[in-house]
Amino acid sequence: MAFIAPAAVMVSVLAWVYVEFGSTPAVTWVLYGVKPVVIAIVAQAIWGLGRVVVRRWQTGLLAAVVIALGLLGVNELVLLFGGAAVGAVLQRPQWLTGRLSGVLVAPLATVGVVGAVPTSFSLLGMALLFLKIGAVLYGSGYVLLAFLRADFVERMGWLTETQLLDAVAIGQVTPGPVFTTATFIGFVLAGVPGAVVATVAIFLPSFVFVAAVHPLVERLRASSITAPILDAVNAAAVGLMTVVMVLLGRSALVDVPTILAALVALGVLILTKVNSLWLILAGAAMGATVQAVGLAT
Repeated sequence: MAFIAPAAVMVSVLAWVYVEFGSTPAVTWVLYGVKPVVIAIVAQAIWGLGRVVVRRWQTGLLAAVVIALGLLGVNELVLLFGGAAVGAVLQRPQWLTGRLSGVLVAPLATVGVVGAVPTSFSLLGMALLFLKIGAVLYGSGYVLLAFLRADFVERMGWLTETQLLDAVAIGQVTPGPVFTTATFIGFVLAGVPGAVVATVAIFLPSFVFVAAVHPLVERLRASSITAPILDAVNAAAVGLMTVVMVLLGRSALVDVPTILAALVALGVLILTKVNSLWLILAGAAMGATVQAVGLAT
């Protein structure tokens, strides 16, 4: 609670400002400059994690396949668990002839199953979605974006891609875990009760899992059976992060100034150890400057 509460409170306050004043020109232009920086931050996270995860051609190929299937609309859970299945098959090829083969072909059966009729919002429904995300999310915190986009934007229709990008931007501005993006979304959808429910729901599963699995982590990583599976799931997570970066980039990189801002921010992040908060503030200043001189198209 001590770790999460400060960030959750700050995000809630900023969410209130967003709800009350988010459509005003000043805030709109600030977010215009911040969004490309957020895309750059996600890209830098992919770069850093990818260098650690993609150490063999097999994991590189798996990440590429996940990217291709993700862009075609394959379910993100299928891609993660499919990645685990691929890792298992690489370790024990004979498993491919058993039940595992069904898991591996499942992604192809779900291509195109994207886009659902918008569903009426309910606090319970939101809580269940965040509990599910918190229970199955694996890899970097930025994989969260793939789940949020799939559930809240595409399936339920409760958020727009622009609102999701704004939520990520607020999560970056504030200290604390990236998961407080859920706090912002909860507030936007249902005020203070929504913020509290979303925060508890997304963090609760990980607290339970960490307590239960912690004694086994070293043995899992050292095992000749489970280690390749973990490597494969990590590669799938990198692929999912790339997919969501590309899809959200369409809403953030809308003209020459935003593209340049993203490229400059990415270069600075890769070449230096600057805190991303300074880049976000620079992006906000860029947005205000573009508004002032009328460079946006």
